[in-house]
Amino acid sequence: MFLQAIRTGTLKKGTSLSAVLAEHSDIEQGDILVVSSKACAVTEGHAIDLSQLAVSPEAEQWAKRCGRSPAFRQAVLNETRRMHGTVIGSCPKAMLCELKPDGLEEGTIFAVNAGLDTSNVEKGYAVGWPKDPVATVSKLRRDLESETGKRIAVILTDSCCRPRRLGVTAFALTVCGIEPLLSQIGRKDIFGHELTMTHEAIADQLATAANFLMGNADQSVPAVLIRDHGLSLTDFCGWVPGIAREEDLFRGLF
Repeated sequence: MFLQAIRTGTLKKGTSLSAVLAEHSDIEQGDILVVSSKACAVTEGHAIDLSQLAVSPEAEQWAKRCGRSPAFRQAVLNETRRMHGTVIGSCPKAMLCELKPDGLEEGTIFAVNAGLDTSNVEKGYAVGWPKDPVATVSKLRRDLESETGKRIAVILTDSCCRPRRLGVTAFALTVCGIEPLLSQIGRKDIFGHELTMTHEAIADQLATAANFLMGNADQSVPAVLIRDHGLSLTDFCGWVPGIAREEDLFRGLF
C-alpha cells in the first residue's frame, strides 16, 4: 500500500479544499483521500471565535477542573449540546464527551473536548468538525472527482485517544466511496477456528495510517493519498457506524 502526504499552504475560510488537494497531488482512479475534519471545518468557515461566546458558570467550573479558558470550555459545552451529547468524564487537560450527531444511526462517538482544539487555527479561535460531516465528505468526493475526472473515495478523520494508552491515533468520522467496516464473522483462522465477533475497522485503520503522515503540529499536511489498497469502491456515504452501549466491551468504565 502506498501513502503520500499532501502538503499545502495555510488553509483559510473560503479556500476551495478540493482545488488545493487536486493541485498538490496526482490523483488516480481508485485512490482514497484521507482528509482532516478540521481542515474541512476551517475552509467551510466553522472556526469558533471564542471572544464572542457568553461564558456560563458551568464553563467556569470546567475551566478550573480541566484547564484552558472558560470560553474554550463553553465552546466544548455548546458543541456537546449541538451534537446531542453529554460530558461523561474528564482529566486535568480534557473533557470526554459522548456524542450522538444528527444522522449517526448506530452507536455514539467518544470525543475529547467534543472534537474541538485550538491548534492549527488562528489565535482566539477553536475548531472542531464540520457542521454536517456527511454532507462535507460527500461534496468533497464529488468536487474532487469533478476536478480530476477520477473515481475515488474520501475519508474524513480526527485524532483520538484510547483507554489506558498514551498518545493519539485517529478515527474515521464519515466515509464516502468505500465500506468502512469489514465483517470477518464466519471466516476461519489458520487453524480452522471460526471467527465469531471480529470486524476489521477499515476506515479507522486507514485514518490512523494517514495520521502518521499528517501529524498534529506544523506539518501542513491536511490530507493523505492512499493507493494500492486492494479495496473496492462502493456507493457507501455516511457516518462510520458504532455499536450500542450494551454491546460495548468498555461499558461501565466511564
